[in-house]
Order: sequence, then structure tokens, then C-alpha cells
Amino acid sequence: MSPAASWPRLWARLHPEWSDRNLSLVLAARTAMSAARALAGVVAPVYLALDGFDAERLGLLFAAVAVASAIMATAIGLLSDRVGRKPFLVAVPLLAALAGVAFADDRSTGVLFAAAALGSFGRGSGAGAGAVGPYQPAESAFVVESVLPRYRNVVFGRISFVSSVGALVGGLLALLAPSHRLTGQAATAAFGDVFLATAGLAALAGFLAVFIVESRPDRAAAAPEPGRPGRPEGRRLRSALSGIHLPRRSRPLLYRLWVTNSLNGLAIGMFGPFVTYWFFRRFDASAGEIGALFAVVNVVTAAATLSAAGLAKRWGLVNTVGAVRGAQAALLVPMVLMPSFEAAGAVYLLRMIVQRIGLPLRQSYVLAMADAEERAAVTALSNLPSQLTMAGSPLFAGYLFDEVSLSLPFDIAAVLQGLNAVTFWVFFRHAPPEEELRAPVEPAAPPS
Repeated sequence: MSPAASWPRLWARLHPEWSDRNLSLVLAARTAMSAARALAGVVAPVYLALDGFDAERLGLLFAAVAVASAIMATAIGLLSDRVGRKPFLVAVPLLAALAGVAFADDRSTGVLFAAAALGSFGRGSGAGAGAVGPYQPAESAFVVESVLPRYRNVVFGRISFVSSVGALVGGLLALLAPSHRLTGQAATAAFGDVFLATAGLAALAGFLAVFIVESRPDRAAAAPEPGRPGRPEGRRLRSALSGIHLPRRSRPLLYRLWVTNSLNGLAIGMFGPFVTYWFFRRFDASAGEIGALFAVVNVVTAAATLSAAGLAKRWGLVNTVGAVRGAQAALLVPMVLMPSFEAAGAVYLLRMIVQRIGLPLRQSYVLAMADAEERAAVTALSNLPSQLTMAGSPLFAGYLFDEVSLSLPFDIAAVLQGLNAVTFWVFFRHAPPEEELRAPVEPAAPPS
């Protein structure tokens, strides 16, 4: 094929028909925020361990982060259905930027705990590109309102893809971290530039979101009350707060998600925040080595996110999510049995390939099944149990890491995540999304 003939196809891939200025800004902001999260996910646990945090103390910090994130995500989900999505896409990344500045400048325990909680530091490892923070309910709802249902899985796959790209950048930036062991003030000085880079990336995400134009109606706007002059902003806020309520039409969906997500939250809390710490303790790996591993993971797994929509179309969305969750659980066990950093990293890479397929599909499914007026609230509230259980299990995991075994928390997590896969499939196997009702799932090809 000639270059002239291939150019239109390349342009169509880079600028698909569902793309517009708003979605381009969302993708760019997600890339920057994922880079910030990935960088913090690598360097923060190593920095804190070098500064004297043992696993139990790290578990306490991760628990505080999970509780703060749960509160923020729930509030954002409920409020953004009333006041819009954009304010949170701007403000929350700026909180993460402030957290990065605090980590770069202060070693006091109180400041580190407060900054980690507000900036959501400690939510997943540097390879967890999907974890962008508590504004995700607002971002997801904004995206699903901007595209037609037939493009929803593709768009969420693209979001996960740019998250992988951002996490790749964050992993490579972790190479800036010192490779030798430092403690105290020396560690703060050596890691300071890395945390400032985290702050800069998060601030960039918030800056990009400023230019988003939210065209959806402002349901929180209220008519002026006769004889009661005042600031319109105050009336809108009072109206928004008074209109907050738990989802009604999506309640059956929410109850089932609470069960499955509680199990997943317990599992993730046992190992997710500790992945970097585990590589550091188990193999004496430096922040740079762990960052390089996560960079490789994000390069290899980027394509997996783009294949998610095709697999859902072929096998069905619920079937695909259930299968990949089960595979994620199974791969935790051999990972901790590997004798070397390279071998464990290879199994972790395989697990992350599977995880990247399921992540956008689960997000897409929840938003597809929720009532249109309750999407952000359902997204936030469906994740609330997982965030709360994720807050408790790091405390137990930290104790096990310090007092029992470096592998036992991963084994427990594998069992819990396996139960999550089974319950998700049982609850939702008879509730396909809208696009599968209109177009039957393609049967798998017979064996040759």
C-alpha cells in the first residue's frame, strides 16, 4: 500500500469518529495524571521505607489514604451529578500536586500522612495505570455522556491505553530516583526532585481540564427566590446539596456491585499498595529498577487495553470480566514463588496484561447499566465498599509482612479475588449491556 493510501487510515486511527476536543483533553489529562500516579506509586513506598516506615506503618498510611479517597470519591460522585463534572477534573489533580510538593519538602509524619491522604498517594503501584484518583467517577460519567453506546467500550479502552502510556512515562521518570540507600534528610533531598516532577504532572492534568467545555445542563441551577437577593453561586451550591440522594433506579445494580467490590477491595488492599514495597523487600530492588520494570509492564500491556472491546464483543462483556478477574487471582500465587526479581517481574507482567483487559470493561459495564441521571453517583457508591475494605486490609497485610511472611498476603488476596470473579459472573451473567441485547455476542470460532 502506498504512503498516500495509508495516510487516511492512520488519520482515522488517530482521530476516530467518536473523538472531539473534550475527549482529547480528557485523554491528555488522563495521560499526565497516570504518569503522576505511577511515579508516586514507585517512589513513595521506597522513600517511606528508607525513612523508617515498616510494613505496619505503611499499612496504616495506606489505610488512611483509602479512607480519604473513599470519602472524596463518594462526595464527588454525588455532587458531580448535580453541579457538573469539570470542577472535580480540575481540583483533584491540583490536590495531588500539592501532595507532591509536601513530600518533596517535609519529613514529618503528620504532613506525610495528610499529603498522602489528600493526594491519594499509595493507591496502587506504578504499574496500576488505571488508578487516577477519586475524581474518576466524574471523569467516567463525563466520558459516557459524550459518546454513543456503541463506542463506549472502545473509548474506555482508549482511556486505559493512554493511562498505560502515562504510567510508562512515570515508570521511566522513577529512574531519576537514587539507586543507593539513603536515610533521613539525605533521602528527602535525593527524592525531592522526583516528587516535584510528580507535582508538575498532576498540575498539568488539572490545567488541561480547565479547557474542557461541559455542555450538559446544569441541573443544580435554581431560579432566584423573590425578595431574597444573594450570590447565584451560593444558591446553586445549596440547591445541589439539598438535591443529593442515593440512587433509586440503579439500586439493584448497586447492591450487587457492593458485594463483588467488597471482595475485590479486600484483595487489592492485601497486595496492591505493597507491590513496590514487596519488590524492594523481597529482592532488594531499587526505585529505579522497580520503575524500569513498571515501564516495561506499561509498554507491553498498552495493546491489551485496545483489545478489550474486541474480546467483549466476541465473548460477552460479563464473561470477559469474570474470566480475566479469575486469571488475575491465579497469577498472584506463582508470582510470589519466583526466585528472582526478573522471574517475578515476568509473572507480574502477565498478570497486568490480563488486568488491563478487564479494567475498562468493568468501568464501561457499570456506566452502561446505571440510570443516566445517576451514573456518577453509582460509580462512586459502587466503589465505596471496595475502598472501605481496601482501607482495612492493608493493616492486616502490614502485620503479616512484618511478622509472618512476605508471600501470605498475596495468597490471601488470590483467594479473595477469585471469589470476586465468581460472584461478578453469577450476579451479572443474565444482565448484558444495551449493545449486546441489540447485537448477539459472536460465537467463538470452532477449533481447527
